[in-house]
Amino acid sequence: MRILFYCPFKFNLLSKNINSLGGIETLNIELSRELAKKSYKVFLATQTTKIVRKFGILNIPIKNVREKAKTSNFDIIISSNDPLIFNYFSNSKNIFWMHNTLSIEKAIRKKKFFSLIRNKINVIFVSKYLKEKTSKLYLFNNSYIIPNFLSKIFENSKKNYNRKPIFVWSVQRTKGLKEFLDIWINKINPLYKNAKFYVFGANDKDIIRNKNRYLKNNIFFFKKTSKYKLKKIYNKSLSMICLGYDETFCLNALEANACGLPVISFGKTALKDLISHNKNGIIVKNFDEIAKTIIRIIELNDKKKKRLISTCYNHSKKYTINKIINSWQNLLR
Repeated sequence: MRILFYCPFKFNLLSKNINSLGGIETLNIELSRELAKKSYKVFLATQTTKIVRKFGILNIPIKNVREKAKTSNFDIIISSNDPLIFNYFSNSKNIFWMHNTLSIEKAIRKKKFFSLIRNKINVIFVSKYLKEKTSKLYLFNNSYIIPNFLSKIFENSKKNYNRKPIFVWSVQRTKGLKEFLDIWINKINPLYKNAKFYVFGANDKDIIRNKNRYLKNNIFFFKKTSKYKLKKIYNKSLSMICLGYDETFCLNALEANACGLPVISFGKTALKDLISHNKNGIIVKNFDEIAKTIIRIIELNDKKKKRLISTCYNHSKKYTINKIINSWQNLLR
């Protein structure tokens, strides 16, 4: 069986920054790799100029795929967020791997709407929330919910119970970050001078402009970093802050769990299903409750802290690729 993964992002399997790629790119690489191990003939189309073979995968330029569509054939095409490739192949089974919300207005503006309704498309939603947010006017052939899975980098994290009072924010979206920073400055830093807050990949210019002010309150800003470095930070931290305003799955939260971090969240969007209150995270109603929750986590005795960390580790095991891939294989058959 010939399977084409269509991932329209700028990278290839030899990219130097491969461990700093986003979630969609990483998911495509790792699922491709696992299927290649199971004797599928796997191709990965990306925005690259090189043809690369690695992990049993042939990584080819998107331009080549389109230009040679008339002389190429694939049994299955799995496209992440972009249905335009389905226009080029009329005899393939089309699977639209939907990671983000796509309103009708956006689909029309991005010139994707007619590709979605003209081709017989099977859609995979990464969460129940995403399926509920997607218009039924797309008239998909079949729809499935298959959750995302842990990267191999996070899958085998060793348990560490020796933690420091470090809290992390690693989603690039910054809605609610300013409010949280005020909470930290006014309610956390005055009580716990050794507590630290790490922010990764935030691109809010107003926040970055006041970086020196935040440094005085043990708030540290970092650029987008590799998964290995994130894992190192997670493994010594106490909790992740992920408010959940617009998450369609939230790999960051799952990766945090895999390193023993409970996720503090408002439990909105996909996080309402990913987080179980007081198990692998704490769901709060407002920013004042976030402050109280941080204080409670800092002050947990060793026994309760160990139990919370273990619960997070255990929860993440439900999302290893070895478990999730069964759903994919059933669909491919």
